[in-house]
Amino acid sequence: MRYRYYTCDVFTDTRFGGNPLAVLPEAEGLSAAQMQLIAREFNYSESTFVLPAEKGHDRRVRIFTPPAEVPFAGHPNIGTAFVLASTGAFGPLDEPRTLVFEEDAGLVPITIARGEDGRIRCELEAPQPLAKRGAVDVATLASAAGLEVDDIVTTTHAPLVASVGLPFVIAELRDRDALARCRLDVAGAEKLLAAGAEVPDLLLYVRSADDFDLRARMFSPLDGIPEDPATGSANCVLAALLSDLDPASDGAFSFRIAQGVEMGRPSVLEARTEKRDGTVVNVWIGGESVMVAEGWIEV
Repeated sequence: MRYRYYTCDVFTDTRFGGNPLAVLPEAEGLSAAQMQLIAREFNYSESTFVLPAEKGHDRRVRIFTPPAEVPFAGHPNIGTAFVLASTGAFGPLDEPRTLVFEEDAGLVPITIARGEDGRIRCELEAPQPLAKRGAVDVATLASAAGLEVDDIVTTTHAPLVASVGLPFVIAELRDRDALARCRLDVAGAEKLLAAGAEVPDLLLYVRSADDFDLRARMFSPLDGIPEDPATGSANCVLAALLSDLDPASDGAFSFRIAQGVEMGRPSVLEARTEKRDGTVVNVWIGGESVMVAEGWIEV
């Protein structure tokens, strides 16, 4: 059987920037084992497989890294919505529209809009509320990431695991020099797990005073991703966490985030949150994408 595929770069307006994604828009008939083999063949951080909805929404979407299926991820949702919209799956985009993807983590609403410049922008809403799930030892984290203990900032929050659908270790660093020096290889990721961290996937960030509010890097070597150029799910967690820690009990917060710079794939992620009565009730992340290639894959 032959299946059409598209590849796009997500969270960028420039081809060969951002985070690459492979999308199979009509994946009916593929088994989970076949999807895994295809994801391994593309060898991107994720590939997506679009299926008919099972619960009355727009599509069922399954997301695979090279070694495993994941319940939710950011750039695969943004890129999948972009590919479907770009290829006419939802008709003309004369007005913004919101669709809903069914995923293992829950329902993922995505708003699609075409700007005056003709570019398509997509924004997703995280499928789960913020969950803070345990601290991570500072010394262990520093050792695992090739940093010094004093590179890690703990005044706002200690390193911790948090999730809005997919968990990450989140830690703040003191400056861009520390961010540039950090590394997390397989041995470092295994060290985090051995020390009791729930997951080995690590988002490190610094506060920025330029065109961006935050600059980040994400490492997931045990998933076959030495470094990810744009991680929507992790930056959703980061935006939710910082909003939760803000002393204001109500309000709207927004964050412009740079990622992928150090690896030569600069990405721009725009996150926003809503907080009511001291609780973050909604988290969104969005950006642009560009089409790169299309073709057929034999299975």
